[in-house]
Amino acid sequence: MTALSEHAVPENPGWLHRCEAWLDSKGKGAWIAAMVLGFIFFWPIGLAFLAYMIWSKRMFSKSCSHRKSWQSHMSAMKPSGNSAFDAYKSDTLARLEREQQEFESFLRRLREAKDKAEFDQFMDERARDNQNEAESGNPA
Repeated sequence: MTALSEHAVPENPGWLHRCEAWLDSKGKGAWIAAMVLGFIFFWPIGLAFLAYMIWSKRMFSKSCSHRKSWQSHMSAMKPSGNSAFDAYKSDTLARLEREQQEFESFLRRLREAKDKAEFDQFMDERARDNQNEAESGNPA
C-alpha cells in the first residue's frame, strides 16, 4: 500500500487477518461468541481470544471498527495550505458563529416574551380573583 494508515492491510492477507476482518465486520458480538466457543471447545483458545480482545482494546470499545481519535476531527481547524480556501473557510466559520449567536439571542427573546406573557396572565387572573372576592364581601 502506498498510503500509511494505522492498520495497513497487506496485499495477500493470511487466514488470521481474514478471520479478524470477518469478526470485525460482524461486530463485538461475534468476537464474544468466538471467545465463548473457544472456552467451550478448548479453553486455551478462549483464553487467547480474551487476551487478544483486551490487548487490541476490542473488549471495551463501543464497536470493533477502527475509529479515529478525537484529534483527527480537529483537522478542520488546521490550515490547508491554500490561502483562498483558508480565507473562505474562516469567513464561513465566522458567519456560522454569528448566525448561531443571533439564533441564541432570538431564542432568549422568545423565552423572555413567553415568560412575560405567562406572568401577565397570572397577574390578571390574580387581580380578577381579588376583585371577585372584594365584590362578594369575603376578604381572604
